[in-house]
Amino acid sequence: MLSVIGSAIAYRLFDVGYAIDLERALALLSASAPERVRPIRGEGQALQISNPPITVWLGSDVLVVDEVVHEVELSARIFDFGVVSLRVRVRPPSACDWEQFTRFGQRLEHHPGITALVQAQLEQLCERMRPAIERPAVAGVHEDYTVFRITRITDELGTPLTAEALAALDVVPLLLNETRPLSAEARRELLPHRFTYYGDDLALLTWENALVVEPREEDTDLQYILEFANAQLLELRYYDAQLDAELPRLYDAIEAARARRSVFPGRRFAALLSRLQAQVADSTELVERVENALKVTDDVYLARVYSAALELFRGRAWRAGIDRKLAILRETYAMLNSEAQALRSETLEIAIVVLIVGELVMAFLRG
Repeated sequence: MLSVIGSAIAYRLFDVGYAIDLERALALLSASAPERVRPIRGEGQALQISNPPITVWLGSDVLVVDEVVHEVELSARIFDFGVVSLRVRVRPPSACDWEQFTRFGQRLEHHPGITALVQAQLEQLCERMRPAIERPAVAGVHEDYTVFRITRITDELGTPLTAEALAALDVVPLLLNETRPLSAEARRELLPHRFTYYGDDLALLTWENALVVEPREEDTDLQYILEFANAQLLELRYYDAQLDAELPRLYDAIEAARARRSVFPGRRFAALLSRLQAQVADSTELVERVENALKVTDDVYLARVYSAALELFRGRAWRAGIDRKLAILRETYAMLNSEAQALRSETLEIAIVVLIVGELVMAFLRG
């Protein structure tokens, strides 16, 4: 029987504004001992982080799971591109076996009590750092992710499992919440992202959660990378949803502008063109900032995990969708601008004809 010491960290990520001034947020949150954390591993140098996020400790609370009271640790990570990641860390009551840890994880992953804890902390945190948030507003889109972190797992003799033994763990009930055995083909398809670096560690990634076995408790680099990738995913999803909502509104606005009577027809699209230009500029700037927030410079362990997480979260597909919608907005802008130019030219031509006719009439009357 395997003995497990570990915890579950539930992440709830929210877009709270267009951008966050991290230096100002540091000052506003000074009572919570904020810090700028980077990966501590040597291979972390392969990851370039232009503006490291802030980590804030928010205290502790309790969570009841199956009538058992668990003390939880609350913290947050704040990203400059407007994302706040709330973390709820829950530990089993004591050392347990693998089956007990699996059941604990299954009951915790979508526990409604976590949502209540997070909402209360989110409101307080946003209020404390409001002056540092540009265009503050909590978006409807959010991301949930859970990391099952194990610091010690031993066999019945108390010997820590090797990487080979860890690879043989039945993780399907924990990560996929499946009770029936899966086929070998299904396992390969659903659990393709498996990584190990030392002889006693393991990282397994899925769309909704991950298992991280790392004996050094202070080493949270994999969690850092997964949280960063989720924050980037949230921003891509948010701006994709924004553009999805903008396109129908844009078509209605174009029809309304064309139906509007104006002394100067060429000016009827002025407000709409200004709005389009601002929308494209904002979306392009933020998406570029999100993608450039963390860059991979070499193919080492942390970089491979990060790249796999982006692939798993379909980051390229989200970015391609955003690019297509931005292209539609740019084409619409060019079309409306050309139409406005044509209307202005037509108005000018009419004015010239009127002036010429007026001159002829005046000349005839004088004659």
